[in-house]
Amino acid sequence: MNTPPELIAFAGFDSWNDYENEIYAVYLETVVNTNLLFLNTPVKVRFRPTTKDKAFGFWHLISEAADQNNKNEEDRLPDLKRCERIRWVAWCITNAHQAGFLYWENQRGRETHVVIWAEHLDFVVILAKRKTDLDEKYYLLKTAYCLREHTKRKLRKEYESFHTPKKG
Repeated sequence: MNTPPELIAFAGFDSWNDYENEIYAVYLETVVNTNLLFLNTPVKVRFRPTTKDKAFGFWHLISEAADQNNKNEEDRLPDLKRCERIRWVAWCITNAHQAGFLYWENQRGRETHVVIWAEHLDFVVILAKRKTDLDEKYYLLKTAYCLREHTKRKLRKEYESFHTPKKG
């Protein structure tokens, strides 16, 4: 596995506002304003509804819900581990086929997601498979986060199940 991009530590900034603006600029530079591809298919981001004058998708990369039942975007709480790793999002997508990464599909409700796991870094990126009205395929960047121990076990089982030949 190649080396991940450098973390962006909050400690180097005078205020949360300065830090948030910097990581948003990095998000725009590395994810939004590039021709990011996963398996030769475009990766797009969600802009609306904006929250605090920033793209909807950005918040799902740097924050988490206060609790799973609260869907109010304004109540999401910044997660410094996610913030520090904002550069890792595009890096994981671009390098998903390299050693050290696992990826597979799963179903979440009616959506088909792709999980990209930088295994030794315990960091995942989630993409949703989509099609335009003209039947053009793309991936929608949903979120990215650091794994907790119980989630690693769950994802390992899911990965193994996806890659186990089905008896027919």
